[in-house]
Amino acid sequence: MKVWETEIYGRKLRVEHGRVAKQADGSVMVRMGDSVVLATSTMSDKAVEGIDFVPLTVEFQEKFYAAGKIPGGFIKREGKPSESAILSARLIDRPIRPLFPEKFRNEVQVIVMVLSVDTDNPPDVLGITAASLALNVSRIPFEGVVAGVRVGYVDGQFVVFPSEEQLERSKLDIVVAGTKDAITMVEGEASEISEDEMVKALMVAHDAIKKIVEFEEKIIEELSVEKYQPEYPQSPEGMVEEFLKLVDQEEFEKRLLTKGKHERSEALEEYKESLVEKFFSEVWKVENEEEIEELKKFLDEAYEDLIRERMRRLIVEKEIRIDGRKPDEIRPITCEVGILPRTHGSALFTRGETQSLGIVTLGAPMDEQIIDTLLEEGTKRFMLHYNFPPFSTGEVKPLRGPSRREIGHGHLAERALKAVIPDEDTFPYTIRVVSEILESNGSSSMATVCSGSMALMDAGVPVKKHVAGVAMGLVIEPDKTVILTDILGNEDHFGDMDFKVAGTRDGITAFQMDCKVSGVSEGLLREALERARIARMFILDKLYGTIPEPRPHVSRFAPVIKMTQVDPEKVGEIIGPGGKVVKKLIKEFDIEVSIDDETGKVKVIGKNEESVDKAIEYIYELVKEIEVGTTVIGKVTRIEPYGIFLEIPPGKIGLLHQSKMGTDPKGFMKSIKVGDMIEVEVINVDELGRLQFKRPGASEPKPQRKQQSHQHHRSNSHKTHRVHEKFERKQEGE
Repeated sequence: MKVWETEIYGRKLRVEHGRVAKQADGSVMVRMGDSVVLATSTMSDKAVEGIDFVPLTVEFQEKFYAAGKIPGGFIKREGKPSESAILSARLIDRPIRPLFPEKFRNEVQVIVMVLSVDTDNPPDVLGITAASLALNVSRIPFEGVVAGVRVGYVDGQFVVFPSEEQLERSKLDIVVAGTKDAITMVEGEASEISEDEMVKALMVAHDAIKKIVEFEEKIIEELSVEKYQPEYPQSPEGMVEEFLKLVDQEEFEKRLLTKGKHERSEALEEYKESLVEKFFSEVWKVENEEEIEELKKFLDEAYEDLIRERMRRLIVEKEIRIDGRKPDEIRPITCEVGILPRTHGSALFTRGETQSLGIVTLGAPMDEQIIDTLLEEGTKRFMLHYNFPPFSTGEVKPLRGPSRREIGHGHLAERALKAVIPDEDTFPYTIRVVSEILESNGSSSMATVCSGSMALMDAGVPVKKHVAGVAMGLVIEPDKTVILTDILGNEDHFGDMDFKVAGTRDGITAFQMDCKVSGVSEGLLREALERARIARMFILDKLYGTIPEPRPHVSRFAPVIKMTQVDPEKVGEIIGPGGKVVKKLIKEFDIEVSIDDETGKVKVIGKNEESVDKAIEYIYELVKEIEVGTTVIGKVTRIEPYGIFLEIPPGKIGLLHQSKMGTDPKGFMKSIKVGDMIEVEVINVDELGRLQFKRPGASEPKPQRKQQSHQHHRSNSHKTHRVHEKFERKQEGE
């Protein structure tokens, strides 16, 4: 076993190798603070046939024992990954995936297990560094050393690895990964920070990344593991060159510039098939069909490379994109709101061939999402869900649960909009936004931000500002670098970087970046973010032109929710013994009630405003102080030998003792039955809010001596107190 330690920004980073998980190809245990993760990497011995991508899977396993917790619910063991685990796995996957050899086809599995956790050292960031080490100390071919950091912006200062308390006050929360040469991945949210502040945060992050990478390199050099050398199938000598000679450059460019995603794809595929047929019939004659199928794979790769090379050269040399746009041009945008009659809010955002239908549903406080993860417990009142059905790209695929991509895109859009969601005191609803992607050709997550922003306003959610998003791209060639605004799917696939920026007119609220190359300078990042800001302003103008402000009222189909504040010590009076009072309240007014007994906040939820207002008036009466000497009308609810129990609106119970009934208490009690209404005077309210009555005009016998009178009063008071307690116990039992 070997151990290495270093200090990074006041945090001790410890790496252990050789004690556990020794049958994996690579394994390390990494610790920062009290957070410990075990990262393992394993590779299959044979390549997977018939695929054109690196078969990498990254799993992030949250173990509840790491936080000293037992999983909630009926099943007491961890099951499928939570959304937070999936998002953490994506944070690790994105920076390491581009660093495998391009033609590498052996299956690789990276598993990061959280073994111990403390809230000041989130394990997701630690997992990026741990995964990099697990790959680099294994036989698996991997071409880079990666590290990850979290950066906050607290009190005007950038903080690397901020504590939980600092993050709560931070205007920025981003996770940044990279190599010593460049930033390769960014994911995070902000409270409307400027582009300049974002660039500075990235530079601070990269400085920290360089220090961690340097530490990793020492470990890798010391272990010096021999790497597996994969063998890749080679095309027959000269075959690809002969095939490319058949390409008519003018015809190929014409097809590459065909308008429309599917039309372009069909035109290019049709041309490729004609070239392949001509090649095998006239140039490279092969009669065996199986051999032809094998050789076609090399021609497919060559044709794909040709599309990539020509698309990039058109952008760099002619500043023409494959859909005919200039580099900084945004596709045509159309916006519509209120298109669904029964939903609480809806909007349709279309940008070129990307279309998102945003739907808002307003719910009661009991509709909040329950959160129970390693680092967080509680509820969430704003959520956004993103769906990507196969018809959006014209494909046929089985419909299953949400994919990791859907969860990741939805999380990014949720972060973008979260910054403008009103607080609970202003708008006490639970808010759910759903984005249905109906068409897709680039930047559907940013289309989700736009449709969601409009749908929120259409639903009457009092957001103060619109939020818009745009996806940017980058093409870097030796002679020129071009920044692309509002990228297509092909530009994302064949480009060198894509980054998504969402925000308001006042700043950035969410940011995501994936870079496939090194050498993205600070100046280039600044220019790209400025281009994104200009594009965002253009899109925001479209949103404001469609719906400039929130509707004045929520939909008539949404529940009516109003909130009031009572003294927390009075909450018991609203609930009543065994919940009797609140149950009556719910039944009588056909409403639901949510009570926070710590703060005294009471939310009333109903189908119409009238019933909610009446219920709130009733609650005011419940908690209103009743003054001694007040005359009230009470309803007889129970008759006992010692007195009569009365209920005075709304729902308060008190005792009219026989000694307080006047000169003929027995005769009076014989004349009374349950349900009768009696006028009484309040003579005492004890510290528990219990009432004592007397009949108006009734006088008590005058005491003979002061001492006796005092003793009699105390005895009577204690007796009355015991009667109340006996009655309340009986009520609770019922």
